[in-house]
Order: sequence, then structure tokens, then C-alpha cells
Amino acid sequence: MLLPALSGRFGDQPDAVRTAGRWTSREDLVAAATALADGIAGSAAVAVWATASMETVVAVVAGLLAGVPVVPVPPDSGPAERDHLLRDSGASLLLAARDVRDTSALDGAPIPVVAVDLAARSAATHPEPPPDSAALILYTSGTTGAPKGAVIPRRAIAADLDALADAWSWTPQDRLVHGLPLFHVHGLVLGVLGPLRLGSRLIHTGRPAPEAYAAAAGTLYFGVPTVWSRVCADPASARALSAARLLVSGSAALPRPVFERLADLTGQPPVERYGMTETLITVSGRADGERRPGYVGTPLAGVRTRLTGEDGSPIRPDGETPGELQVRGPVLFRGYLNRDAQNREAFTADGWFRTGDVATIDAHGRHRIIGRDSVDMIKSGGFRIGAGEVEDALLAHPAVREAAVVGAPHPDLGQQVVAYVVADATTEAQLIAFVAGRISAHKRPRRIHLIDRLPRNALGKVQKKLLMDG
Repeated sequence: MLLPALSGRFGDQPDAVRTAGRWTSREDLVAAATALADGIAGSAAVAVWATASMETVVAVVAGLLAGVPVVPVPPDSGPAERDHLLRDSGASLLLAARDVRDTSALDGAPIPVVAVDLAARSAATHPEPPPDSAALILYTSGTTGAPKGAVIPRRAIAADLDALADAWSWTPQDRLVHGLPLFHVHGLVLGVLGPLRLGSRLIHTGRPAPEAYAAAAGTLYFGVPTVWSRVCADPASARALSAARLLVSGSAALPRPVFERLADLTGQPPVERYGMTETLITVSGRADGERRPGYVGTPLAGVRTRLTGEDGSPIRPDGETPGELQVRGPVLFRGYLNRDAQNREAFTADGWFRTGDVATIDAHGRHRIIGRDSVDMIKSGGFRIGAGEVEDALLAHPAVREAAVVGAPHPDLGQQVVAYVVADATTEAQLIAFVAGRISAHKRPRRIHLIDRLPRNALGKVQKKLLMDG
């Protein structure tokens, strides 16, 4: 069973699930979701306007109960992106909160928009779908073209959450707190389906404000680097998290200064983890293991990883030599929806998924993610330079709040190292001189642009393509 907490296996609490200030018991959640499932059963797919709301939780659970693939749609989607997701996925309905349905936000949608009724109840039962059937169709960011739908089977979700329960000692006694978007792996699969599989309580804070995190009194917290940076900027809220059992960071690299400040304020270093839409979470630190800034841990149970060079040759795990990270295991997606050519490109001949991320692995299996091969591996004058190492050097400067490093075209070097920095009371020359004392000469930025803010997506990832295009 994918969501055993909804069967009563772990008992029930009146406050089992909270989203944006609204509470519900698991019993009421499953009754409302079943009423909706009765109406959508047999659909090819349904879309959900994935606001941070109880309606989103009910709609997603309804699809899973009915065995209908769920397509979460980011609520900040423009009409063109929204309509691409709806048409490409084959969704027959768009489920939304009534207050959204009754506004102009979804005008022009190419399929009917149906309001989720939280008061509806049904005692019907729906047979558990096969483990390999599609649970979710999650769309990638579309940085190399129109977003592609990654088909996530039920077995992958179950395997991933069980492996994370092992790594993080996640139990029904936990109270999970987060304020992450409900249309990605981190906020939806881990942050909503995790508690409904493992039996823990869930508090979704709506917005991930530091004071909301502090007031929730959780034992387990999820955040992205932007969230943890803001928590660290509010020391009182950060110290309130010291009673938590585990702080987890993901979706982007956690800068070393934030890692160290969070550890200092809360008394415990955060656990970092790594994953993708297509693979869910594959590598993570453990609750009972070592936590080092810049490292995302070791492979989860059942997951295998390897590194390959540009020519496809294997790279020995020496902790120094970077290569493309490839993975395999029960947590992988079924493939991109209606994208045969991309599916062939995504996997090696012997069945490993090509992540497109560059990493190092040491002799103990500890992984360090350098970044995307397309934007974070800079090839300059015959050297391969990881953007993350240069960013860490910049972030060590006390005036620097944010930093992003890219490779810009150069007529002689091929690419030159260029940095975009948010900082107070410093200059380009001072920053270059500072970095010169920390990393090799060929890795130092040749240009540093001081800007007001870095462009980020909903998960806090820096959108480097916008910097390069600008």
C-alpha cells in the first residue's frame, strides 16, 4: 500500500495534517479525497493547481486513491506554460481550490476547472493500483526546451520514502515542518506523501518564514538554502529549532557559511541530500552519520551510483576527480511522457540514468555535487573548473551574501570564470584579491559583477541561464 497512514495503521490524530493554518485528521482527509476519487476514477490523468493548501493535499491523495496520474501545476505558471502542461500530460480536469477557481487566475484553461470540495465525504473503497502504475507526472524545469513530464511510478515513491525513513530515522512519532512548494519532489513527495506513508504528522507553514518554522515545534524540518539562510538571519527563530531532531536541506547546494551558521545557532549541522525529478532522492546524509558542508552523503538503500568521464570511461572514486554522476535503482522514473528520443538519450546502454550533474565520490562513498555539466563545469584554458568551488571561496568573504559563478565565452580560453555577487561595501578588485588567497590562479574570477539579487526559482535554485543570457 502506497499510503498506509490513511488506512489507520498508525492511528489518527485530529491534527494529523496542517496546511496554511487549516487542520484535518487522516480520517477526514481520506473521506474527502475518496469523494473526489469517486468522480475522477477512470480518467487518463488529472491536473492539480498546486497551491499550498488543503485542497492540493486532498486532490493529490484523490488521484492516488483512484489510480489516476496526478499532474501538479505550479500556481505561478504563466498561461503558456500552464497550457503546455495540461495538453502534454493529457489531463482531463484541472482541480483547484474554490477561491482560485472562482477568480480569473485560470481563465482560458484548455480543460475544465473543478473546485475541490473539502466538505465532501465518501466511504467507498478503490482497489490499490499496481506498483508500477503512474502516480505522478512531474514536469522538469524546461531549461533545455519545453518542460518534459517525468512519469513517477508508485513503486519509486514507496522505495524512496522507505529508504529516507531508514536514513533519517523518520518515524510516526515525528512532526514534520516545512513551507515548500507542493509541485516538486521536495515539498510534495517528501513533504506530503512522506507523512502519509510513514505516519508522522505534517505542518505545512504556507510560507517558509523563520518565525513560522520556530512556532511549529517540529522534530523534523525541511528547507532549501534560501529558507535556511533566512532562518539564520533571524537568530531567535533559529535557536528555537534547537529542540528539533533533524534539519534537512536540499534542492540546491547549501553554502558553507549558511551550513556553519545554522549549526552554530541550532546546535546541530543540517543533513544535505541530492536528487532530481527523474530519480527522486538518491543520495543523502544520515541522521546517525557524519555531516560535512558541501557533501550530500552516500547512496540510499537500493541505489547505486557511478562517475564517468567525457568519453564514458569509469572514474575511480578518489574524492578529487569529477565526472558525470549516473544512478540506478528502484527510485527512478519510468521515462519522459511521449518522449522516446529523450528517453534513449537519458539512459546509458547498460541502463544507468545520466543525471547531467558533475560530482566527486570519495573512497567512503561520500558524494560532493559540483553542479550541472552544462552551466557549473567551466572549461577554461584546458582546465575543468567547478563553479561551486569558486562560489564557496567568494562566500567566505564576510561582505558577500550570495554568489553565482558561470563560464562566459572567451576568444582565447574558451570560457572565462565570471561571478555575480550580492555583497555589502566591497569592490570587484577586493573580491578578486580575496579569492586569490584561497584557490588556484586558473580558478579565480576574471570578472565580478556586483548586483542587487540573484535570480532564483521557487525552490531557491539560482537560474544561471538568466545570468548568462543577460
